[in-house]
Amino acid sequence: MSYRPDLSGVMRAWRWPAIALMLACTAVSSRAEDDAPSPGEALYQARCASCHDGAVARAPDRGAMRQLSAERIGFALGYGLMSQQAKDLSQREIAAIVRYLRGTASPVTATLPDSTCHDPAPQIDEASLPRWNGWGGDIRQHRFQPADQAQLGADDVPRLKLKWAFGFPGEVKANAQPTVWGGRLFVGSPVGRVYALDARTGCQRWTFDAGFGVRTAITIGADARGARAYFGDQRGEVYALDAETGKLLWKQKVEDHQAAIITGAPTLADGVLYVPVSSLEEVLAVDPRYSCCTFRGLVAALDAQTGAIKWRGYVSPPARAQGTSSIGVQLFGPAGGAIWSAPTLDLKLNRVYATTGDSYSNPAQDTSDAFVAFDRATGQLAWSRQMTEGDAYNVACTSQYRSNCPDKTGPDFDFGSSAILVDLPEGKRALIAGQKSGMVHALDPDHDGAVLWQRRLGRGSTLGGVQWGMAADDANVYVAVSDVSQQRVAPGTPGAQKSVFGVEMKLDPNQGGGLTALSQATGEVVWHTPHPGCNDRPGCSPAQSAAVTVIPGVVFSGGLDGHLRAYAARTGAIVWDVDTVKDYATVNGSSAHGGSLDGPGPVVAGGMLYVNSGYPNYGGMPGNVLLAFSVDGK
Repeated sequence: MSYRPDLSGVMRAWRWPAIALMLACTAVSSRAEDDAPSPGEALYQARCASCHDGAVARAPDRGAMRQLSAERIGFALGYGLMSQQAKDLSQREIAAIVRYLRGTASPVTATLPDSTCHDPAPQIDEASLPRWNGWGGDIRQHRFQPADQAQLGADDVPRLKLKWAFGFPGEVKANAQPTVWGGRLFVGSPVGRVYALDARTGCQRWTFDAGFGVRTAITIGADARGARAYFGDQRGEVYALDAETGKLLWKQKVEDHQAAIITGAPTLADGVLYVPVSSLEEVLAVDPRYSCCTFRGLVAALDAQTGAIKWRGYVSPPARAQGTSSIGVQLFGPAGGAIWSAPTLDLKLNRVYATTGDSYSNPAQDTSDAFVAFDRATGQLAWSRQMTEGDAYNVACTSQYRSNCPDKTGPDFDFGSSAILVDLPEGKRALIAGQKSGMVHALDPDHDGAVLWQRRLGRGSTLGGVQWGMAADDANVYVAVSDVSQQRVAPGTPGAQKSVFGVEMKLDPNQGGGLTALSQATGEVVWHTPHPGCNDRPGCSPAQSAAVTVIPGVVFSGGLDGHLRAYAARTGAIVWDVDTVKDYATVNGSSAHGGSLDGPGPVVAGGMLYVNSGYPNYGGMPGNVLLAFSVDGK
C-alpha cells in the first residue's frame, strides 16, 4: 500500500468535482519505482491529459487547475472522491503531478480584511423584503420574478451598473446560484462554504463550512419556528441551517452510492423537502478497472423539520450483472437517469416532476432522457415520457479506454433543465423543458405526459441544445441554446488545447448561442435573437449555456463569452450588455476575476441583479466572483 503525503494542514476533504474529474482520467499503467519516479509532466500526460487536454469537455484545462493551491490538488489526488482510481500512485508521484500543475510551493494565502457586517440585520421573516427562493423562484420553476419582487423596471435595466463584488477565495469557479431572503443573499461555493451576505452591501452575516462543494441553490423555508436554509453538497448530503445564524440543525445523506452528488436545488412544499440526486459515475466509468455501472437517479423526500427520509423515488430498478468487459471486469446495468435539476411540484395532482439524464450502461432504460412524475405522498412512479431512446453513454466512450462504453453509444442527450409547469388558455396546462438534443418539449401533465408540441432550436450534442434551463412569463417560454463547438487550429493558436489525438483544438467562435421566445401554447417561434458575436476574443464561444431569467418586460441570458445580456421580452432586442471578464475589487478583499457564465442564471430582487461569473468546464473561462448590479450602481 502506497504511503500518502502528509496533508494534515488541510482541514477538510475537498471533493471538488472538477478536480475529481482529473483523477477519474487515471489509466491502467505500471507503477513507477519509488527510486525513479516519472516526471510530473509525463505522469500528467499518461494519466490525465486524455481528459483535460480536450477530449472530455467536462474536465477543466490545466490553466484552470493551476490556479488551485498545491494542497487542494494533492488532497484530491490522495484523499478525494477519485482516490481509489489513484491508489497506485506513490507519494513522490503525487508530488510530481502537483509540482507540474501548480509549482513547487503553495501560495501564501493572504489574510483577508474583516468583511463582517457591523450594522443590525433586518428581521429575516420580514415579509415586505423582496425574495428569490431556490432555483426557479417558485415550486413550478418559472424563473420569473414578478414586478413587486423584482423592483426593477424594463426602463431601469439599461442603467444597471456594478454596486459590489464578492470574491470566493482561492476558487476558479462560481457555480452556485444565489438566493435572496430577509435582506440576505445566500450562496454556496466549490470549496463547501455557504455564505449569508447582506443583499445591499455584500458584507458577511455568517459563513458555514460544509467541507464539500455546494453548487445547489439555497432553498429557504420559514414558519413559526424560524427560517431554515436547505441545500445539498457534492457527496450526496442535505443540510438544514438556521438561516438567521448559520447553525447546523440537521444533516442527512440521501443516497449511499459512492458517486452520488446533489446539483439541483431542493424544492420545498408543505413541510417536505424534495431533493434530486445525480452522480459522477458517468465519469468514473472512464477507468477500465471500474465495474460500471450501478447508480440510478432518484428524488428523495425529507421531513423539512427533522431531515428524516419519507421516501425515495428511483427512475429504474436496481442494477444487475450484465456480463464482463473486454478486460474481464464485471459490468452492471441498468444505471443512470441522474436528476441534475430542481424538481417541479404540482399541488393540483400531488405530483413531483423531474427530468432525467442518459443511461450509463446496458441496457438503456426507458426512463432515461425523460420526464418522470412521482406521487408526492409515496414516491411511486406515476408515469414517464422518454424523449430519446437508447441513449446509453458514459465518458469512457470519448476516451482511449472504451471497455466500459456501452455497445451502442448514445448521443448523450440528457436533460439538465428543470421542467416548467405553466397554465395555458381554457384551463389547460403544460410541462415544458429543453433537452441537450436541441429540442424543447411540452407535455400535458393532466394526461400522463402526452406530447402537446415539440420545437427544435439547436443542433444538439453532448454540450449542445438546452443546458441549464429556460424561463417563462405568462405567455412565452425563453430558451437559450448552447451548441458549443470546437474547431481544429494550427499549433500555438491562442486559446487552443491539445486533444488526446494530438491535434490543437479551440472553441469555435462562430458556432452556438442564440435566445428564442416560444409560445407556451403552441411552441411557435415568437422571436429569435442570434448571439452578437465574439469580436475576435481568443478562446471565445457564443454558446449560451447558463439558465435564463425573466422579469416583466426583460429576459436575461449569460454566455460562455462572459457577457450577461438583457433582451426586450416583446421583441428580443438587446437592451443591456455587460462583460464580466475582468478583475474586481471586492467587498471581502479577496482577489477575484470574472469568467464564463454557465450553470446558474442571474437572480433579481429588490432592485438588484446578482450573478456568479466563472466556469472553466467545457473550455470556458475560470472565475470566482459574485457580482451585484443596481441602477446607476447606487
